[in-house]
Amino acid sequence: MILKGLKILDFSSMLPGSLTTKMFADYGADIIHIESERRVDFMRIMPPYDHERESYIHQHINRSKKSLSLNIKKPEAVEVIKSLIQEYDIVIEGFRPGVMKRLGLDYEALKEVNPRLIYCSITGYGQTGPYQDRPGHDNNYLSVAGVLDYSRLKGKKPVAMGFQVADIAGGSLHAAVGVLAAALHREKTGEGKYIDVSMVDAVFTMNALYGTTYLTSGHLPEAEEEILNGGTFYDYYKTKDDRYFSVGSLEPHFRKQLCEALDIPELIQSTFNDSAYTQKRFKEAVKDAFLAKTFEEWLDIFNEDFHGCVEPVLTFKEACDHPQIAARNMIVDVPGSNGNVQKQIGAAIKFDQVEPTYNFVGAKLGEHTEEILKQAGYTTEGIQALKEKGILE
Repeated sequence: MILKGLKILDFSSMLPGSLTTKMFADYGADIIHIESERRVDFMRIMPPYDHERESYIHQHINRSKKSLSLNIKKPEAVEVIKSLIQEYDIVIEGFRPGVMKRLGLDYEALKEVNPRLIYCSITGYGQTGPYQDRPGHDNNYLSVAGVLDYSRLKGKKPVAMGFQVADIAGGSLHAAVGVLAAALHREKTGEGKYIDVSMVDAVFTMNALYGTTYLTSGHLPEAEEEILNGGTFYDYYKTKDDRYFSVGSLEPHFRKQLCEALDIPELIQSTFNDSAYTQKRFKEAVKDAFLAKTFEEWLDIFNEDFHGCVEPVLTFKEACDHPQIAARNMIVDVPGSNGNVQKQIGAAIKFDQVEPTYNFVGAKLGEHTEEILKQAGYTTEGIQALKEKGILE
């Protein structure tokens, strides 16, 4: 358990923070998920549900985390949090700017209790700037960051992504890096840190190729005009039976293999530095070739012996059955609440001689409340008093 010793209070109720702490939990961090019946955790209400009306998505995203149900609008609840951060000295939250301060749970207030506190806020637009209080979702952040306009087909609208790029690549992954960097800094100096993660900022940095081109040369990227967005043969191609293959054969030796497999040897010398006319001719030839055979026929041609960067566009079921996914242990068994086992997506990062930990599926609301408070020094009578005051839910 490579992250054993990291102890985190997770105030998340949406995907970015929840996925961040799931990754930490997979590698041994101790997570307490602070929840409330009064604040809807959207991960809990997303279908489909098991026989107890528990969301399977919640059970995946919040696996191995303990659940503490607490009405954080009550002053006494703030005192509970302050007692916990003596040990759980990393906080991850995704409220709008100012909310945690109004609750008395902001970084400045909590670091007075524990100066070693690491506190990460994940928001759409960050803690500063004219949009800091503006609500938004994944597609809004991708829009403002300038990536969608050139990430579409020419003359077509942007595609509603099947997964949340800004939330996950922008929020979750950048928050994880930020927290681990702060933990390393604390290890060396004893000093805690505040981390401000903006999903728009993070996605904006993903304009690494075409954004750089614009800033240095003034060339504005356009839909289906650039090397990697469909302006060359690097693209997706329909088969005779309406399935698709991805073609990424950019390098000369890969392109040669592609041309030989498609039986268009006369175009082997084409490159993405050629004229627009030659590029278009080559792409049309690739398109026509793929339309001549079915998906299964192309699978036979682009088999395990072919090494030219061509792969089938798989359904998720097909991806689950793929031998590479199986070899990398990307589908795992996680203990459920009733002795059953639930299949979930596994952890991606592989460490030498360290295995991820999948302790249990996402807990029921408040399932560990008494356990957590007793470990923090509260007596049975004290816990009962908190319940009677409506602080525990």
